Amino acid sequence: MSLCKQVSKDIIQKKADMIRQHIVFLTGAGISVESGLSTFRGKDGLWTNDEWAYLASTEALYTDTQRCLDFYNFRRKQLAEVEPNDAHRMIAELEKEHDVTVITQNVDNLHERAGSTHVIHLHGELSKVCSTDNRRTCVKEYPLTTPIMVGDKADDGSQLRPYVVMFGEYIDNMNATDIVSMADIFVVIGTSLQVYPAADLIRYAHHEVPKFLIDPGEMDQCTKLGYTHFRTTATEGMRMLLEAFKKL
Repeated sequence: MSLCKQVSKDIIQKKADMIRQHIVFLTGAGISVESGLSTFRGKDGLWTNDEWAYLASTEALYTDTQRCLDFYNFRRKQLAEVEPNDAHRMIAELEKEHDVTVITQNVDNLHERAGSTHVIHLHGELSKVCSTDNRRTCVKEYPLTTPIMVGDKADDGSQLRPYVVMFGEYIDNMNATDIVSMADIFVVIGTSLQVYPAADLIRYAHHEVPKFLIDPGEMDQCTKLGYTHFRTTATEGMRMLLEAFKKL
C-alpha cells in the first residue's frame, strides 16, 4: 500500500472513531410492556399484588419453596411466549455505528434476543438458574419452558432456583456506576426510578453529556438533572431519540 493511501485510510478511520459514541442505556420494565410483559410498580404492576410480591421473596423461597418456584415458572413460561419489540431492536441496531451498553433492571432476555451484545442485568435473568446456597454460583442457562421443581439440584447439590434477585437480597452493581460515568450519551427508558441503587445511576452521567429519558410518567428528578424527557412509549420514544441523535 502506498504512503498516500495509508494516510488517507488512517484519516478516514480517525474520523470514524470520532463519530462513534459510547451510548449507555438504563432500561426498566416499561421497555418490555409493548412485548406483553407487565411493569413492576406501575398501575397493575406485578408488585401491586401482595401475594406475588411475597412469592418473589427469599422468605417464600425457603419456607414455601414450590409456590415460589411455580411463580417464577409462570414468569419464565410467559417470557418464552413473547418477542422483542421495536424499541429493543432499535437499541440493538445502534451497535452498527456505536458502542452500546445496556444496563437493565429487567430479568427478561429481550435485549439479547433483539441483538444487543453487551447487556448487564442488575437483577438477574429468568433464562438462567443457580444455587440456592449461593446465588452467584452454579449459574447456567435453563430452558424457559422447563419448570423448576423442588428436588431439582444445582451442580453443588443444593436446590435449583431462578437466577434472579429476590426481595431480601442485594443486587450486584457490576461496575454500572463507572459505565454510566464514562458514557458519551446516556438514555433512560421505562423505569420508575423507585428501586435503589439502580435509581441512583441517573446521577452518575457526566453533566456535559447529552442525557435522555423516555417514559410517559412525570420524572422531575431527571428534568432537574438536565435530561431531555420524551413523555411517550418506549418504541415511539426511541424513534424520537434517533431523530435527536442526528442533531447532536
